[in-house]
Amino acid sequence: MTLMSNMKLISAAVITASFALVSQAALAYNAGDVFVRGGVAQTDTGSGNGNVAGDPLSVDEARGFTFGAGYLFTDKLGVELNSSEKFEHDISTATGGDAGSVDRLPINLLINYYPMGGLDSRVQPYIGAGLNYTRFSGEPSGLDIDESYGAIGQVGIDLAVTNNIMLNGYASYADVNADINVGGKVDIEPVTVGGGITYRF
Repeated sequence: MTLMSNMKLISAAVITASFALVSQAALAYNAGDVFVRGGVAQTDTGSGNGNVAGDPLSVDEARGFTFGAGYLFTDKLGVELNSSEKFEHDISTATGGDAGSVDRLPINLLINYYPMGGLDSRVQPYIGAGLNYTRFSGEPSGLDIDESYGAIGQVGIDLAVTNNIMLNGYASYADVNADINVGGKVDIEPVTVGGGITYRF
């Protein structure tokens, strides 16, 4: 049996097992619920990422571990604070080529809306919007990138495995724009797709 066939069988088994677990559990988000999340995410910075002293800048994609916590004020509205380990992005310029790497630490504060909040459902989607703060560090020598404040939006879903444990998946979009000390700016709009586990208290 080929490696590809093995991977397909393993993937099918994991998906089947996940749905079997989900089918045995139901969940209702309620006012006063507290949750924590953890997982891994891939972030894509797109193209046209700004410039350094007029030289077009390119910021590569990255991946890392993510975590967060939240609280529901009502059955349908809540707040979430999330972040991640530092995403390490390789950077390059059009004329200079490889310029090293830079670390990006995002911190997000969002208000989430849960359309199925208060209803006993295995599937709990949500949509959120809020503020993104981004801090850059570990820049190449002589290059200093300011911090950034901007908007962020996200969509996600929790699938109940038990009354407290859920499988989580989400996608977010942020506006990150920061000045560079030597002239120019970093202008990226990271699209982040992630998944992991949500634990509800």
